[in-house]
Amino acid sequence: MAATSSSPPCNISVPSLLLRQPSCTILKVFGLLPPTSRSNRKLGRLTVTRSNLAQDFLGDFGARDPYPEEIASQFGDKVLGCQSTEHKILIPNASVLSLSQLQCSPVSPSQPPLSADDARTLLHKVLGWSIVEDEAGGLKIRCMWKVRDSECGVELINRINKVAEASGHYPSLHVESPTQVRAELSTTSIGGLSMNDFIMAAKIDDIKTSDLSPRKRAWA
Repeated sequence: MAATSSSPPCNISVPSLLLRQPSCTILKVFGLLPPTSRSNRKLGRLTVTRSNLAQDFLGDFGARDPYPEEIASQFGDKVLGCQSTEHKILIPNASVLSLSQLQCSPVSPSQPPLSADDARTLLHKVLGWSIVEDEAGGLKIRCMWKVRDSECGVELINRINKVAEASGHYPSLHVESPTQVRAELSTTSIGGLSMNDFIMAAKIDDIKTSDLSPRKRAWA
């Protein structure tokens, strides 16, 4: 039977982080540093010696016990991980959702149109649209697109009509020129703007038009 031999314990000295800094090394050479305390820790057959110089200068970097005042305040019962903490799932309301995610609803002829202030507030939720007045003094919103050619203009109108059919609210579409399309939205039954106009404008904004835009000229 082979005999097993035991090797003597290995002692490893782990210097403090500060002792590796040039300034601390100079201070130690001239004897300006206070005496350091050393602690030994047994890890199986391994003995690790650690200098407490960093702890003397900068304090303990590890976790600490809670103060009596913290225990008295029961701060542990107020954290998110506590099993008795009440959690609520909040469903975003219509003001938070994008207008394109809303659906157009029937508008009563007795309903008043949106005021100019309300229309300007909703205008921030759509891109490229502006508020204009019609011949009767009512408000409507308008958007213009530049397209590559007349075929792209027809394709853009077809895409807008497809979205309008799904929403049940139709814009007024005009071909200004072979390379320009104009869309206007208003609710004729109330003689002005309604929420449906801005919902429809947001849905039109989501239509892909990058393949219909004029090609950028590449300069040599």
